[in-house]
Amino acid sequence: MRQRFAPSPSGFLHLGHAFSALTIWAQIRAVGGTFLLRIEDIDQTRARPAFEEAIFQDLSWLGLSWTPPVLRQSRRFFFYQEALNKLISQGLCYPCSCTRRDIAEALSAPQENVITNDLPPPYPGTCRHRSMASRQENDAIRLDMGRAIAAVGGARALGELGFDETGPRHAGRHLLQADILQQSHGDIVLARRDIGTSYHLAVVVDDAAQGISHVTRGEDMFASTFLHRLLQALLSLPTPVYHHHRLIRDDNGKRLAKRDDARALRSLRQAGARPEDIRRMLGLMDPIPPARSE
Repeated sequence: MRQRFAPSPSGFLHLGHAFSALTIWAQIRAVGGTFLLRIEDIDQTRARPAFEEAIFQDLSWLGLSWTPPVLRQSRRFFFYQEALNKLISQGLCYPCSCTRRDIAEALSAPQENVITNDLPPPYPGTCRHRSMASRQENDAIRLDMGRAIAAVGGARALGELGFDETGPRHAGRHLLQADILQQSHGDIVLARRDIGTSYHLAVVVDDAAQGISHVTRGEDMFASTFLHRLLQALLSLPTPVYHHHRLIRDDNGKRLAKRDDARALRSLRQAGARPEDIRRMLGLMDPIPPARSE
C-alpha cells in the first residue's frame, strides 16, 4: 500500500486535514505500507512558504512521518504539459476564452441551469467549435467530453471502466456512465489560463508518478473520481483503490475551510491541545496500530 497526503500550502491545516492524514496513517501502519507527502502548490499566487513549513510542523506534532522525497507540484509542470499534449494530440481538447461571467450568462437559460451530484452546472460548450490552432495566449484548455467518451470506445465501452471504493458511504465497484460524465462534469478545464494545468490533470499524473495504490480523501471528492478514472484511461495510467471518508464540519454543519482559524491545528496547539486531544475531537478513539513488520 502506497498512500499520499496532499495538502495545499494556501492556509494552515485544520481538523479536517488532521482527520484525513490520521485516517491514511492508520491504514498504512496496519499493513506496513508507505506514507507519502505531496505539496499541491500549482497555484503559486496562493501558496506561501510559511504555510508549507506549518504543514511539516503540524504533521510531525501529530506523530506522523513520511517517506522522502516530498513531491511539489510546482516543480512538475513539464509532466502536466506532457500529459496535456497527449490529450491534444488525440483531438480531445479545445481552447476557451470564456470568463466566469460569460459562462454564467450562457447558463442563465432554464434548460442549462442544472446542478447534478452537488457539482456546478457543466460548461455549455461556447468555445467547443474552436480548434487548437486558434489558441490565444490567455485561453484555457478544455476537454471535449463527447470526444473523450468516444476515444475510450463510446458509452458501452465506458461502462466497463470503473474503480473500487472502500469508503463506508460508497463501498463497492463503480462504473463510468456517459450521461453522468457529460451532465455532471461536462467539458472540464484541463489547463487554467493562469497556471497551465488543473487539479484534475495534475492529480492523476502525480498519483501515477508516485505509484499510489490507494487514495484516501474526503467524500466531497467522490464525484470527481469518475472524471479522474476517465483521464486515467485516456492517459493509460493505473487506477488506485479509493476511500472517501466523512467530512469534518463546523457547528453549523458546513465543511471546514482554511479560513476557520479557530479549528486550525496551529491555533489548537498554541491553545494547549495535545495530539490525543485532536484524535478525541475527531472521534478517533482507537490508538494508532503499531507498525506491521514485513
